[in-house]
Amino acid sequence: MPVAHLVAAPAVTGVIEVVDADTWDVGGARVRLHGIDAPEAAQTCRRADGSSWRCGDWATRQTRLRFQGRHAVCTPVDTDRYGRIVARCMVGGRDAGRELVAEGVAFAFRRYSMDYDLDEKGAAVNARGLHAGQVQRPSDYRAARRDAGAAAAQQVAAANAGCPIKGNVSSKGARIYHMPGQQHYDRTRINPAKGERWFCSEAEARAAGWRRARR
Repeated sequence: MPVAHLVAAPAVTGVIEVVDADTWDVGGARVRLHGIDAPEAAQTCRRADGSSWRCGDWATRQTRLRFQGRHAVCTPVDTDRYGRIVARCMVGGRDAGRELVAEGVAFAFRRYSMDYDLDEKGAAVNARGLHAGQVQRPSDYRAARRDAGAAAAQQVAAANAGCPIKGNVSSKGARIYHMPGQQHYDRTRINPAKGERWFCSEAEARAAGWRRARR
């Protein structure tokens, strides 16, 4: 939620339509709740027993149960790079962001505000909501998704450049190349930091000392 600039604007008021746990439509205006960060819609977490659950969907549903259709008074704090109003919203005289963090539905977004730091610590100590199991912070989840997307784009770019053969270094240090159509080709990722590389032909790969994958 990078901040674009300060906003001098009147309060945003109206009925709440929950988009997700930290983004609402209030009286027709898109509002990003100040100081909190909730799991992304597709994000999953792990329970204490190790099983997986859709914590992003859960956070949105919990927020709807608490706030959908109620009246909010939101005081603008900033705008983000997507043009959304970043605001502190009061519902029924209570700070909605603080309530979500205190109940373990969202995290304190400490990069931008320490307002709800103690509320999150209290939720964690008492294993409320998201803190009852293992959860990746939403900002880390988004960063991992961006990195994966960049890596995938790099793979495609190399293949499109006419060098589609993947030279992979195994866990035992063996240098093996994978041809398009082989069993493990699609899931093989190239990491140049490990000495892995792309080849434009089998002859090039063999000359460099790599052997063809058996499957």
